[in-house]
Amino acid sequence: MIATTPLPAPTSLKANESPLAKVPEVTLAFWIVKILATTLGETGGDAVTMSMGLGYLVGTGIFALLFAVAVAAQLRARSYQPSLYWFTIIATTTVGTTLADYVDRSLGIGYAGGSTLLLAMLLASLAAWRLWLGSVAVSSVATPAAEGCYWVTILCSQTLGTALGDWTADTEGVGYGGGALIFGGLLLLVVLAWRFTSTSRTALFWLAFVLTRPLGAVLGDLLDKPLAQGGLALSRYSASAALLAAMLLLLWWFPGRADKS
Repeated sequence: MIATTPLPAPTSLKANESPLAKVPEVTLAFWIVKILATTLGETGGDAVTMSMGLGYLVGTGIFALLFAVAVAAQLRARSYQPSLYWFTIIATTTVGTTLADYVDRSLGIGYAGGSTLLLAMLLASLAAWRLWLGSVAVSSVATPAAEGCYWVTILCSQTLGTALGDWTADTEGVGYGGGALIFGGLLLLVVLAWRFTSTSRTALFWLAFVLTRPLGAVLGDLLDKPLAQGGLALSRYSASAALLAAMLLLLWWFPGRADKS
């Protein structure tokens, strides 16, 4: 009989290695930091494209490079590192801000068309991940293949969330405060579904992950848009600095741990 050697799985793990989760445990602190990060992505992205006058295309190029560097570092890391993980999240939300603005405004697709296109991209990302690796649960993000799918999906969700936030607050005319109430209310419904129903926890996680981005988008606009447009007219630089400081303080108090579910 001829001995055969099994082909390696697409995890790049050796036989004597066990996969280590590279993403944080999902807790209340996780969601608070996520909302702060998405709000920072809005103010930070607008600071580069608008306050600095670099435009959406250049801004997208800058943040896309940061995103690529951050993801490469994440893939090389051997365990969950809070500072690196959240830096990568900030990179996804800033590039999501500038990319959505470029698609919606510079390409002239509009918020409705941009949101539809980005939703299709998000669903395609989740479907491809599920078909390839069998699960889109956070607990499965412990291999390079799963990590790659995870970050592509997050980038799609952050970009979609920006378009949804702008569409709701601007095109539909509900304003930034109204948008915050709408998306905050939708997140509350997700929490109630998690608490009182047997709805898939994985589906609820990704739904909440998407909804925190438009919430951050409208909160960011509420902070830095002119008073005449319904904002508080704060400096984008000072608002971004304050949000970053709040994130760092919360992560210092609750650094979190790798997901072990």
